[in-house]
Amino acid sequence: MSRALPKYNKRRVVMIGGASAVVLSAAVIAGSALAGETPGKGATNATTKAAAAGTVNCPAVAPSLPAVPASAKAEVDRNLALLNTQIAEANKRLVDTAGQGGPNFVQNAILGPLKDKRVATVNRIATAIGRTAAKPQGLDALAPCTLDGAGGAATGSAAPSAPATAQAGGAAGDTGAATAAGAITCPDVASQLPAVPASAKAEVDRNLALLNTQIAEANTRLADTAGQGGPNFVQNAILGPLKDKRTSTIDRIAISIGRTAAKPTGLDSLAACTVTQ
Repeated sequence: MSRALPKYNKRRVVMIGGASAVVLSAAVIAGSALAGETPGKGATNATTKAAAAGTVNCPAVAPSLPAVPASAKAEVDRNLALLNTQIAEANKRLVDTAGQGGPNFVQNAILGPLKDKRVATVNRIATAIGRTAAKPQGLDALAPCTLDGAGGAATGSAAPSAPATAQAGGAAGDTGAATAAGAITCPDVASQLPAVPASAKAEVDRNLALLNTQIAEANTRLADTAGQGGPNFVQNAILGPLKDKRTSTIDRIAISIGRTAAKPTGLDSLAACTVTQ
């Protein structure tokens, strides 16, 4: 009797193991059924959609950098990683908005804002290096990206926009189309600054000019995309990205002043802009 017991126990273990495998298999099948797809189908659909939308292709920045000082390495690495994140986000938006908007939608709503973000990021890289070594020049040329794929077509970067001459009231020289679409109005930053130290003047002036350029580019996109998208298109594709860029630029102005004087606070409240008719 005692000799038969081990065999019985062994057979019992095998049966329990087999039952567990059946339950596990059933759970996997049920999970797939609840998800409404067979394993791998969702990935296949996403890949197909991404292939149809195309892929954002941007110049690599890292190979064009000089030797990075140790004191700047962490900041440079952080911004290089941000460049990759920006491309990934643009590719996701490309897939999510496939088929939306008019013929210029991708350029105005995705590639244009991406270029602006990359310009700000590569400028931060150059500034970080320039604090303790020769500041690299010409990195802005690496900012524009193109669209590869999308039915075999490739979309180039937009033509440079004319510089703005005033921050409040939008850019000077807007076309009739821009007037019909409205004009972007942003709070004036220069008038809200304290006395700018001589050592910071060049950098502050450069960033104030960049604020004007950002408004001019946003007004161009506003005119080019008039009538496109849904009710939130202007906010999501133009005003939102413009606010983000202005926040970064204003922060650079405050940091520049703060190196040799009291750092101005509260300037972020000047970042948001509106559209007026």
